[in-house]
Amino acid sequence: MEHLDEPEHIAALRETLARFVAKEMPREAARRWDKGIEYPEETLKKLATLGVFGLTIPEQYGGSGPDIVAAMVTIEELMRRSQSVAGTYIRGACYAGMNILECGSDEQKEELLPQVCAGDLWVAYGLSEPDVGSDLASVTTTAVRDGDHVVVNGAKRFCSGARNANFIYTLVRTGPDEERYKNLTILLIPPGADGVTIEDQHAMGFKGSQTTDVTFADVAIPASNIIGGDEGWNNGWGKLVGPGLDVEKIEVSAMALGLARAAVEDAWEYAQERVQFKKRISANQSVRHVLADVKTKLEACRLMTYHAAWLLQTGKPAKVPTAMTKLFVCENAKDIVLACQQVMGAYGYVEDFDMERYVRNVLALPILGGSSAIQRNNIANNLGLAR
Repeated sequence: MEHLDEPEHIAALRETLARFVAKEMPREAARRWDKGIEYPEETLKKLATLGVFGLTIPEQYGGSGPDIVAAMVTIEELMRRSQSVAGTYIRGACYAGMNILECGSDEQKEELLPQVCAGDLWVAYGLSEPDVGSDLASVTTTAVRDGDHVVVNGAKRFCSGARNANFIYTLVRTGPDEERYKNLTILLIPPGADGVTIEDQHAMGFKGSQTTDVTFADVAIPASNIIGGDEGWNNGWGKLVGPGLDVEKIEVSAMALGLARAAVEDAWEYAQERVQFKKRISANQSVRHVLADVKTKLEACRLMTYHAAWLLQTGKPAKVPTAMTKLFVCENAKDIVLACQQVMGAYGYVEDFDMERYVRNVLALPILGGSSAIQRNNIANNLGLAR
């Protein structure tokens, strides 16, 4: 469906990205990236020449933004073809760019943000732990000051992209457990530092993200790697729950939107090519109704995603809308993809067709970036529902 309501610069960006995906991200390459046969390093270098890594960064640091709507369009268009490329883009423009811009010290911004714009810096999130998921204030990974260094011990789980990241953006405890919100700090830990061990996790989907477990054994890093500098010590919670958390919900929503759109496009084309009983299956009312439903749901997902992105871009209150968007878009994307798989029948279940990958990947989206259950809690709590 045409995006008739999009500004000219967004429409131009979308067209540029569509051409890039067609030329530089063929389906065969996306399948290789998903299997972990190769890392899309050359593709990411070419992507950086489009300037899209600077969409979250002000001009003073070499960017063209911040333009949250444009960044979400980039995620959507890349995710239509490859979770590996889209995920790495997020780890650069969003995880590194937005967080350092919002929470970094002046020195960190001056040093690191130009690297983000050039597509030369991305971070992996080191937030979750083996026994800590949504309750991030309960992290047990610790850090202590030792002169001009910080020494880290502990373990992190679901650190996607850690092997190829410049830093692991790591939430650590830097004081007593009792004051759980007041003694948290965020550190930039190089994955190649002494004492860092990275082990691969083997998940059903999102294989292109190279999800890992990371352990820290007396890992010493410079104190200059404390996010926010000295003022960031014991102030990690305030830097974690700011506007960047709302943007993350929309990042995942944009991924879900792009993935669902790819599934609908493939099923729509397949239904008009597949002939059974001497007629195209798109002539069957049952198939036509499924495709009409997924097109309708897809349009609702698009409207919610970009409305939430616009709220964030314009600085309007967005805690409830972003939670609603994350919940609605990710759950409906799952329904859309599974319905599209049914349209393709057995062909939607084999690796020769991309639908099989869409199914594996979409199942993760209601979990990533705050689960659907957490979003329902956020919505009820922020709207003042009595207990």
